[in-house]
This record gives sequence, structure tokens and C-alpha cells, in this order.
Amino acid sequence: MPKKTEEKFRFPIPEDGAWQMMQKKDTNDPDAFFKAEEEGELSVDVYQNEKEIVIKTAIAGVSRKDLEISLNHDLLTIRGNRKLEEDVDENNYFHQECYWGKFSRSLILPIEVEKHKTKAQLKNGVLTIILPKITKDAGIIKVKEIE
Repeated sequence: MPKKTEEKFRFPIPEDGAWQMMQKKDTNDPDAFFKAEEEGELSVDVYQNEKEIVIKTAIAGVSRKDLEISLNHDLLTIRGNRKLEEDVDENNYFHQECYWGKFSRSLILPIEVEKHKTKAQLKNGVLTIILPKITKDAGIIKVKEIE
């Protein structure tokens, strides 16, 4: 009879407050999931006005070609890579706070948006994503009477 393996689960609470379940099936190293390549998380501002949801994040040092933004249903994901332009030995740092390397942030949007009208711009190191809200009339099909 094959030996039954026990599944390991972790329940971290990300800064955005959403619960996520991470599953690891390797019983030999239940922490293997957390030993994967480190990835930074962006700080974001999310607000709305009458017509749009606006997301802003500071991503100084990231070029447009090293940035990917995707919108799948109500999940917006920003991914990128902030590349260090010089190689500095770790022992030569007096102080280091800046994050260099891959980063990402996923946000669940609070309301529906018009995906095909979404715009993003990168100006002075600030990424701004503008997501037009779906209006009350969106999706309503008007019936035309033919005589």
C-alpha cells in the first residue's frame, strides 16, 4: 500500500489584507515555497473619482520594457524588474534600503471596470493606471421595434 503524504498549508496575511492559501506538497521541506526567489512588493495608492479608479505607484529606476500590467476579470497585476546598473559587493554597503530585482503587486478591484479603455502612463518614476468604471447603462441592450 503506498504511503499517504500529508499536505502542508500556510496561511499568511498579505499587507493588502486579503487571505491567501498557499499549499506545499513536499513533506521533506515544508518551507520550500518560501525559499523561492525573493520578489519585492510595490506600495500603491488606489482611489476613485466619479468616472475612474486610479492606481499610483512609485517605480523609479524601472523602464517601460521591464514592466508588465495585466487585468484578468477583477484582478490587476503589476510586475516588473528594477535592475541595479552596477555590481556592488554586499560587504561594501554601509546601509541598504532600496529594493533591486523582481517585484509584483496584485489588487482585487472593488468594482467593475472597462478593461479595453484602461490606460497606463509612466512619468517621473510614477506609474499611473486609470481604469474607467463601468457605467450603470453599460451592458444594457436597447430593443429597437421594427414595423
